[in-house]
This record gives sequence, C-alpha cells and structure tokens, in this order.
Amino acid sequence: MSEEKVLYIDASNQILGRLASIIAKKLLEGYRVIVVNAEKAVVSGEKNRVLEGYKILFRVKTHYNPETKGVRRPRTPANIFKRTVRGMLPIDKPKGRDAFKRLRVYIGVPSNMKNIAFIQFPEASVSRLRNRYVYLEEVAKAIGWRGVKK
Repeated sequence: MSEEKVLYIDASNQILGRLASIIAKKLLEGYRVIVVNAEKAVVSGEKNRVLEGYKILFRVKTHYNPETKGVRRPRTPANIFKRTVRGMLPIDKPKGRDAFKRLRVYIGVPSNMKNIAFIQFPEASVSRLRNRYVYLEEVAKAIGWRGVKK
C-alpha cells in the first residue's frame, strides 16, 4: 500500500480563486489537502463590489416555499473556501466526490498543527495583484458570520 500524499497549505495572503484551482488539481491527483488560515485568503476586486457579489446570492429564492426552502449559502470563511474549491471539481462524478472528501479547511491554525511547515504558492500570491482586494474574513462578516468563538 502506498503512503498517502498530504499537502499542508497556508492560505494567508493567497488569492482565493487561484489557490482553489491549484488545490482542485492536487485533489484530483490524489493528494489529501489541509488548508489553514482560510480567513486570511483574499478576493480580488473593490470591496463594495465583492461584498455585493456575495450578498446577491442570498436574494435567490425558490417558488415552492421561499421562507424555508432554497440553497444554503456558506457564511464562514472555511465553508466559503470549500465551496469555491467544490465549484472547480467534477462533483457529479465519483472521482470529484472522492477528491472533495480529501479536503480539510481550518480557520486559523489548529493546535495540533503548530509545528508543521506549511507551503504557499507563488502563482497565487497577493503580490501579483495591482489593484484592490478584500480578505475573506471581511466578506464572511459582511454576510453574517459572527467570528471565531473564543
């Protein structure tokens, strides 16, 4: 039996979309991916425009019971991150579902992972952006996340 390949990724100052596409490819290659500091990932674009883009998804309603039914939208940074990666996987096929099960996303760094060396991808670095960006934590708080319980 082969040894499992594990990637430990730090999402601090990494562009959300670029990082998600890299992670999706790694998951499909068979890696187990663990992402920390999901709240410190960045979404490129002007703040108000990004926030309105996420808030518009909450106005989508269904016809059969708009109060109780409908699409559940993620509000925590970890779940927003996971949903972004999920959108880049063939989730309707078994290989996509299996790949998604190998993804773990954390807010902050868990205490049992303090001494692990995390990697970052230079092609997803925020230094590539010339214009404005907003942190995923700010987006999550704007759409209803209450923050980490301390």
